[in-house]
Amino acid sequence: VLQSSNSLKASYEDWLLTYGLSVSPFHLRWQTALFNRQFYNWGRWKPKFLYLWFSIGMVFGIVAMFGSVILLGKTLLQTLTQMLTEAPKAQNDRMLQVVVSVLSPGLYLRTVNRSKELLNGVPGVNLPVSQLTYFFSAILISGVMHEVGHGVAAIREQVRFNGFGIFIFIVYPGAFVDLFTTHLQLISPVQQLRIFCAGVWHNFVLGVASFMVLFLLPAILFPFYYTGVGALVTEVTEDSPANGPRGLFVGDLVTNLQDCPVYNVEDWNSCLGDISEKSQVGYCVSAATLQQLSFPARVYRRLDGTVECCSNNSLTDICFSYSNKLDSHLYACLPARKVIEASKVCRTNTDCHKDFVPSFCVTPSLENQTRLIRVKHPPHIDMLYVGHPMHLQYTVSLSSFVPRQNFLSIDLPVVIETFCKYLISLSGALAVINAVPCFALDGQWILNSFLEATLSSLIVEKQNRELVGFLILLAGSALLAANVALGLWMVTAR
Repeated sequence: VLQSSNSLKASYEDWLLTYGLSVSPFHLRWQTALFNRQFYNWGRWKPKFLYLWFSIGMVFGIVAMFGSVILLGKTLLQTLTQMLTEAPKAQNDRMLQVVVSVLSPGLYLRTVNRSKELLNGVPGVNLPVSQLTYFFSAILISGVMHEVGHGVAAIREQVRFNGFGIFIFIVYPGAFVDLFTTHLQLISPVQQLRIFCAGVWHNFVLGVASFMVLFLLPAILFPFYYTGVGALVTEVTEDSPANGPRGLFVGDLVTNLQDCPVYNVEDWNSCLGDISEKSQVGYCVSAATLQQLSFPARVYRRLDGTVECCSNNSLTDICFSYSNKLDSHLYACLPARKVIEASKVCRTNTDCHKDFVPSFCVTPSLENQTRLIRVKHPPHIDMLYVGHPMHLQYTVSLSSFVPRQNFLSIDLPVVIETFCKYLISLSGALAVINAVPCFALDGQWILNSFLEATLSSLIVEKQNRELVGFLILLAGSALLAANVALGLWMVTAR
């Protein structure tokens, strides 16, 4: 039995070796030489252009290395200050943003929470399960572009290229290239810098390219989609307060929130932000209409000090407050839709003076953070929303792109936008993290080669130069570790 077991183990190891596979706890790795010819073709294509390309990358990588240290230090101070304050600043969750452990800190990706299911089990990551495909695809593409940079630069500098591979660590995908170490040690420090900086450089270029696609997307999609006419509803969650027969539906085009015009998603977010920050607007109602619609009701105060005067638990009536010349605290329970439809928005009674008809500016008497919002989405009847503006924002997904033809998907522009944002964020994160002068990151090799290229005449002894590099790497590693630890602590604490 023992001999059979050993034979099976040997067969299994041979099979893994044949296909370039390596399996260990939490780690799966695959390496192949199938792409070597393609890498050599890229590395020998237009040598002068590649020399210039990777020389620019070298300068960028060096600047990024110093910049990352400044960024780490600044972020650490901000985090410590935020921890010491009683009320930390609220994070802006409106749009997709990646915050690297050096930026916010922690490799922390925040998105609009439009799903109840969040990937909270992975340290430092908080994103909807529905967007996992974007997240892992962007990580893999960013990693592949990073390693392609190293591989092509190495071939350009006459370093032997052994192979390319992909790995999965726990759940995170990544890529790597296998270079001949002896060749790397024989070339000059400047040549080494071109190779070591190429990964960070390619991640930066990928981020810029993704940003350009995002910026030019309206022009790219112009033959198929038009913009600037409103915000198109692409999803309304089941638990959304916008659900219902007179709510919002997929395909509706929102054009106004109160008196705030909406031409795109940015306007939708901006209008909701303004409505949330400013006091509730009122509506002009004539004295005759006010007397006709109102009916007596008991007035009582809520716990937060606001007043309620509709005691019949009606879903159509709302308590409104107004003032006249004699009394500044009058209340009336009115049918909301009849009051608001065809009414002018106002702030005071002065805004309602017209044609000598006695009118009052009646304002919904709601809880402090609650707002009555009139949402126009023609040709449908206006939606009247009562609640916190952010709840409306979190549960309704929209797009600035409206299809020119019915057969065109309303989700395609959203998919492209979201994926570009993930690429910008994660590729930028990979560039920043790898530029840090820290053990086991690209920054370690960038620093060592940089010191060899600049300090060889000042510090003659190689051993002394290595000591200087070691101390810098130790400080950089400690700085990065402190940011990650504090970032994870803040994420879990919240």
